[in-house]
Amino acid sequence: MTDTAPTETASTETAYPLQFSLVPSTDQRAEADRESILADPGFGKHFTDHMVSIDWTIDEGWHDARVTAYGPLQLDPASSVLHYGQEIFEGLKAYRHADGSVWTFRPHKNAERMQRSARRLALPELAAEDFIESIKQMVRVDGAWIPSAPETSLYLRPFMIANESFLGVRAAHRVGYYVIASPAGAYFANGVAPVKIWLTTEYSRAGRGGTGSAKCGGNYAASLLPQMEAYENGCAQVLFLDGETGSHIDELGGMNVFFVHGTDTLVTPRLTGAILEGVTRDSIIQLARDRGMTVEERDVTLDEWRLGIESGEITEVFACGTAAVVTPISQLKGHGISIGDPDAPAGEITMALRQELTDIQYGRVPDRHGWLTRLDA
Repeated sequence: MTDTAPTETASTETAYPLQFSLVPSTDQRAEADRESILADPGFGKHFTDHMVSIDWTIDEGWHDARVTAYGPLQLDPASSVLHYGQEIFEGLKAYRHADGSVWTFRPHKNAERMQRSARRLALPELAAEDFIESIKQMVRVDGAWIPSAPETSLYLRPFMIANESFLGVRAAHRVGYYVIASPAGAYFANGVAPVKIWLTTEYSRAGRGGTGSAKCGGNYAASLLPQMEAYENGCAQVLFLDGETGSHIDELGGMNVFFVHGTDTLVTPRLTGAILEGVTRDSIIQLARDRGMTVEERDVTLDEWRLGIESGEITEVFACGTAAVVTPISQLKGHGISIGDPDAPAGEITMALRQELTDIQYGRVPDRHGWLTRLDA
């Protein structure tokens, strides 16, 4: 098993990697308090003692990389991010393996996606090696926060904001990049169990030429109102249709969606520029092909979903993403629509793919694709 995945590459514009300084927190949690949190971390509720910060200006480029105490950011009321939403983020996890070592999964893919998101939001691109080094710095300082119980990890949240104090509508000349970390348990309160999802026909997540393929807060803000409607109707997530025709499956509020046809075909909506190019999505496609399955990336209509379930052609439906990994979908609900059985069990292929993916992430099976990068060495 190699420390760095040989098959994942990303271009960089920096000739030499950034050098990080460390200013340790003087108010770190006591070991007993930390262990109490790790025993039941939830998701996104607690944060580690430190954070990474890197500054960027149009004149100096990226500079002043540092690990400091976790704490509030000081922003001028005129900071660009507060007025024009110029920001992006990523999400990945650090996994503790049985031997105590700490690894992450395909971080070069996250680095590349953050660069693409930066280009779309007119933000500066951070070199992949600096992105990955920022993650390593966090883990080396706050490695004690990584839980070791099954299905747990340290969720890492790199993000970038425009923090120039300026009210003109243009790309900011000053930007901050940060990494924070949160110990994570299962994403859904009921663990790995089939969920019901809500179909919104009134709202779209993104449209042609928009920011749908970028990982930016605006996309998620657009999903929150229909997500509230989903909760009100007993559903865990909301499903969006494409913004142009309103007939093709797009994605969930925070996850990609897959359909199992029979026992040998996997179908997922094609990347249109309005759908996020998920790292988990790409990994599921590869693992399915490794099993000899046919994988189709194409338009999927709501009628195809309904007729496929009724005929038995579609045997399983699931969603995937970094936070939730793979989540079985039992039923799609909406105004005047119901597809699937709310009491249906998780599908065999769904759970087999999930098991294989998590086995790779936690080091329980060989990493044949070179997807893992060690963080604590």
